Amino acid sequence: MRRWLAAAQVLALATVPIVLSAQPRMLKLVSTAWPPFTNGEGQPRFALDLVENALGRLHLSSMTTIVSPSDYEAKLLSGDFDGSAAAWRDPIREHVLLFSRPYLENRLVLVGRHGADVSATTLSALKGRRIGIVEGYSYGAVIEGSGPVWVRTSHEEDSLSELLQGHVDYALIDELVVTYLIANHPQEAAARLQIGAAPVLTRELYFAVSRTRHDAESIVNGFNTQIRNMIKDRTYHKLLHVAWISADINGDGVPELIPASDHPGPAAPTHSYSLFSLPAGTTLDGTKESVFVGGKVYDSWSAVPDSYKKWDPTQPDPRQVSPIFKFVW
Repeated sequence: MRRWLAAAQVLALATVPIVLSAQPRMLKLVSTAWPPFTNGEGQPRFALDLVENALGRLHLSSMTTIVSPSDYEAKLLSGDFDGSAAAWRDPIREHVLLFSRPYLENRLVLVGRHGADVSATTLSALKGRRIGIVEGYSYGAVIEGSGPVWVRTSHEEDSLSELLQGHVDYALIDELVVTYLIANHPQEAAARLQIGAAPVLTRELYFAVSRTRHDAESIVNGFNTQIRNMIKDRTYHKLLHVAWISADINGDGVPELIPASDHPGPAAPTHSYSLFSLPAGTTLDGTKESVFVGGKVYDSWSAVPDSYKKWDPTQPDPRQVSPIFKFVW
């Protein structure tokens, strides 16, 4: 009996490390509030959603603490946190953090009232213009002294309202929010807004892990792999609430159009959300771009088999994206 109890105790102790090792490892991350990319729970926070999903596939969990922009740099580099789910890259941070490949971009485009000139691609070209921006967003030092008169608003919807009422000349709005505007309010957007074709401010977003972690490299490499998998299996579309994404899925340097479903319907897309800015001078045509559907890349929309060009009655209409922002026209 004693031998049996002793053996049972040894077996029980031996199983403890196995049970513990199966538990998700926790990363303590830090960020500022930058809707719709980073934010607190229950609010639009697409960058955090993407990172948490990718980490979950690596059996990692994370908790992000939101701090003020003025505190962010010190907190990020202090060693009190394991990194950040949404960080911009610079030489000082590279000494302390190991960065992933970029997985998203902040692209701020100029939005004006219908008929307005939105061709400016630099802030200096907008000297003296009243431009609505959201109070508390981390636009960076580049906006200070750049020429425009900045009108601080409480949120994106407020900036748009100020624009439509004529209180500002333009609003500086993230292209992802513009994508929602076009998808959810196509008639109003076309009739009342003029949207710039090129961003006036662009920042790539990275996942960053402290170099002091012995597993930093393996975490970052695994994250890079999972992000590409999420684009292929359409998790990316779901978390971003977009119907079409333009991204380089096969690593040849040329972006492909990727629908949220293998049955995107009979027509080529009129609008897609590009994960990254295109090289200068590059233009895309939704009918000629390569299309990734059914696990294969086709040279153009016309080359896609007709069997894919129909709706899947068992799935929601992929053109209908969630109305994350409730604009009042």
